[in-house]
Amino acid sequence: MSNFVDFQNEIYQGGSVGDVPELPMTAAGLEERAERELERSAFAYVAGGASSERTAAANRAAFDRYRILPRMLRGTTGPDARDLSVEVLGTRLAAPVLTAPIGVLELMHESGEVIVADVTRELGIGTVLSTAASTPIEEVGAAAGAWWYQLYWPSDDELARSFVERAERAGATAIVVTVDTPTLGWRPRDLEVAHLPFLHGKGIANYLSDPVFLDRLVAPPHESPEAMRAAVLAWRGLFGNHDLRPSDLAHLREWTDLPIAVKGVMHPDDARQLVDAGADAIVVSNHGGRQVDGAVAALDALPAVIATVGDRADVLFDSGVRTGSEMLIALALGAKAVLYGRPWVYGLGLAGRDGVRHALRMLLADFDSALGLSGCATPAELSRSMIVTAR
Repeated sequence: MSNFVDFQNEIYQGGSVGDVPELPMTAAGLEERAERELERSAFAYVAGGASSERTAAANRAAFDRYRILPRMLRGTTGPDARDLSVEVLGTRLAAPVLTAPIGVLELMHESGEVIVADVTRELGIGTVLSTAASTPIEEVGAAAGAWWYQLYWPSDDELARSFVERAERAGATAIVVTVDTPTLGWRPRDLEVAHLPFLHGKGIANYLSDPVFLDRLVAPPHESPEAMRAAVLAWRGLFGNHDLRPSDLAHLREWTDLPIAVKGVMHPDDARQLVDAGADAIVVSNHGGRQVDGAVAALDALPAVIATVGDRADVLFDSGVRTGSEMLIALALGAKAVLYGRPWVYGLGLAGRDGVRHALRMLLADFDSALGLSGCATPAELSRSMIVTAR
């Protein structure tokens, strides 16, 4: 049974003896403090969106178009009344949420990915490890509980296969192919500080630890500054695959028996083609508004994708969730789980492990409370009938 809402009781109990939380109690509060306290380039990399950031704003505004219609007197508010656990792509989760794949966590903490793996294991939820991680796949896998590997498919299929096989050996239970980032969007916040961390050798740990990639180099990257610069240039030439098509999922299926999700899909026809090509799940996402400015909000794209492929594949949601009620809305629209991004990254930068745990417990407690107060004992009881369009 769920006990995530106990976080609220802990805080009030602490308050009775004069203890108050050291970190803000909202996602917005975490972002505001992070902007004040973190290095400008680090905050810009996490917070920034594409161009005018209209899509990032649209992701948030989309939730305002829905209102929850709670049901009363259904016995769902007691301490042992709810079970938030779900199974998605064969992975059992204590609640329908995974941390989104965010790269270069060393900008926030030198052990970022391992911390996230450890915290999500403790909480029983999932984590998705980015290809652009600052820690090699094997180290994160050793610390993680339920975890999936996110693949930025490079232009070298042999290297892509090596990443996937390493992840499977390290214990990943699904592969998440991100398809909306064959190249980076126009991101003014990063451009203003002329900062792309990969060109400084950050966020490429999975490349620098990969035998296929190392075999492409003339000299080991740690041998000299010149060798490291050569490795960074090699990364630059391999990142992004402009020729990738839905039919390439057949290659991925040859490399692994793990479930395959495709992330970054907004159009229902794309979702149909990918499921036809063998995808087991679709992650409706616009990369948090970081790629195409002016693109439709991810939440607005969700219903059509579910209507098109929801009977043949799991549909997950990413981009814009900040509260438990928003998580509830995405699930009521038909998503099987959500991927949660920026707030826990701010927590990582502000307070390390404690910050990640704080941010995730806030979301989980908020969702646990909202679910019960809306009259549901499990996520499976959520349905479109529980939300109405705002007027």
